[in-house]
Amino acid sequence: MAQAAALAYKDESSIERQAYDWAFDRVRHHHTRFTPPFPLQDTQAYTMACDDMIVTAFRGTEPAQIRDWLSDVTTPPWPGPAGRGFVHYGFGEALQSAFPEVRDTLAEFRDSGQTVWFTGHSLGGALAMLAGARMFMEEPRLQADGIYTYGQPRTCDRMLAEEHNKAFDQRMYRFVNNNDVVAQLPPEPVYRHVDALRYLDSEGKLRDSMPVVGRLLDRAKGATADPLAPMSDGVRDHSIKKYIAALEKNLPK
Repeated sequence: MAQAAALAYKDESSIERQAYDWAFDRVRHHHTRFTPPFPLQDTQAYTMACDDMIVTAFRGTEPAQIRDWLSDVTTPPWPGPAGRGFVHYGFGEALQSAFPEVRDTLAEFRDSGQTVWFTGHSLGGALAMLAGARMFMEEPRLQADGIYTYGQPRTCDRMLAEEHNKAFDQRMYRFVNNNDVVAQLPPEPVYRHVDALRYLDSEGKLRDSMPVVGRLLDRAKGATADPLAPMSDGVRDHSIKKYIAALEKNLPK
């Protein structure tokens, strides 16, 4: 899933070549452009399908491009899926621009009971989480069997987070790499993370759980690891390449 999330940053021909190498025989691209003053340029995603599974991966964006608007808590909230809770308006509008096409593609591609998966990095992680929530609450016949996100920002309020936790117990995996700055935005308490944290510590070890104090100490360790660039760890840790490298280290030998 991390590799699929990384692939979302590639051009369409590269996505198709890799999907076919992975034995997915159908690929559909989703691309919506925005006009100012919307803070994002576009929403991009792709869906690939084979006889056994369907994966929709949402493209993310870099910290420098989203840090300011992620920190903005003054914008009006966007209603959550099926009217439950709310999300940051940027996430809501970004998903809405692509959701009908993603939904219709899943309905078309799911012709033999395939499992359905959502994934994404950064902003793409937020969109993957919300897409899963919308399918579950609005299109249950297309609900996801699992959601994997990497460096996902805080996405919604407490009500929607709790609804999502119940709906995707043991089916949501929210990976955070040590000091990843995007995973710390937008600020609490207005916005919340969903549960199911999978934490990659300062040494790259994957932890299913870690006490708050231990995590704070580990983040401090990571932040001071590079004496030539102190406190720059948050941006470096956000790279999808860093996530993939750390996850590969945790694979069974």
